[in-house]
Amino acid sequence: MKIRKVTAADLKLGMLIPWNVYGENGALLVRKGHMIASANQIDYLVERGSFEDHSGQQDAAKEPDSALRKLNAASLALQTLLPSLAAHAAPPDLRRRLEEVALLVADAVAVNVDAATATLLHNQTATPYAVRHSVDTAVIVQVLAKAKQLSPEDTLSLTLAALTMNVAMLAQHQRLQDSRAEPNAADRAAMLAHPEAGVQLLRQAGITDQAWLDCILYHHENEDGSGYPLHKSGAQIPPLARLLALADRYAARVAERVWRKTLAPHAALRDLLLESNVTIDGNLVTLLIRELGIYPIGTWVRLINGEIGVVSRRGLQSTTPHVTSVIGPRGAPLELFLQRDTRGELHAIREVLSTAQVAALQAPPLRMEQVWGRSAAV
Repeated sequence: MKIRKVTAADLKLGMLIPWNVYGENGALLVRKGHMIASANQIDYLVERGSFEDHSGQQDAAKEPDSALRKLNAASLALQTLLPSLAAHAAPPDLRRRLEEVALLVADAVAVNVDAATATLLHNQTATPYAVRHSVDTAVIVQVLAKAKQLSPEDTLSLTLAALTMNVAMLAQHQRLQDSRAEPNAADRAAMLAHPEAGVQLLRQAGITDQAWLDCILYHHENEDGSGYPLHKSGAQIPPLARLLALADRYAARVAERVWRKTLAPHAALRDLLLESNVTIDGNLVTLLIRELGIYPIGTWVRLINGEIGVVSRRGLQSTTPHVTSVIGPRGAPLELFLQRDTRGELHAIREVLSTAQVAALQAPPLRMEQVWGRSAAV
């Protein structure tokens, strides 16, 4: 298999394109089977498009790695493991199986960190919230662990903690997600108890990794001592637990939840920054903003020229990311997505949009592969 540029000889009006066509950054421009309807489309694809040429090969090329596929596999595995752990029926090889899930998350981030972090915003219906939130948090701790240059051992313990931090309140998490009611007294009691209860469940299942257990025990403690369950503060909170706390809170705030307001990613980062050194270590919040950007990957934005798109990758500066425009200035879906560098005056970001605002435009659902290419294939 080789990557070949699209030429004018490859295309003609009315034909069904026989391959997926990708842009320079690997994003999907046109899906296989799309019909060429205009000469402008041919010109656009010749200028920007490439495809996988399998001609002359007897065997199909190996399916490329997909960050999205790996994270969905992690969620499905966790969907079985967490309930068994909560029911005191964990398999005897629990640690090995959880480590396999952690490796899937790490591999996803390694394949394409942009696609992996975008799943927090664009893959919210793949699995139940209680499981998805743990995987989302694990993605963010992977990003933070790399930025902090943690050892492989600490990174693994931290990721395992993210995957299991809420095992003692799975039922409450899902019920609250499915209900419009505020948490009742029993729910709040379960919330306050779940760090210690989670540690107990893991110990009973044979987990002895103290760094992992400490992360779970302390991930709801606050810098000023106002957290729970032990009201620890400052340096009393282990460094890895601080990272988990930050990742957990960011992932929860951007998740679509019925009973709690969903925040746009930049607003979630702003709120965490306002809480610096009160509930969260301010230095870590600054680190998270540096790694995700002011406009985190996956954020919906409206550009100065009226186009609506999604932040697809980091730019040279945090204020000027690259955007893939999917809706034209008049509100009509674009037949071919456009790559925009927001350093340009017409393509600068005017405002951030919520998922609800974009949904109100009744545009077709966004498939992640259209923006992040093969690394976000289902």
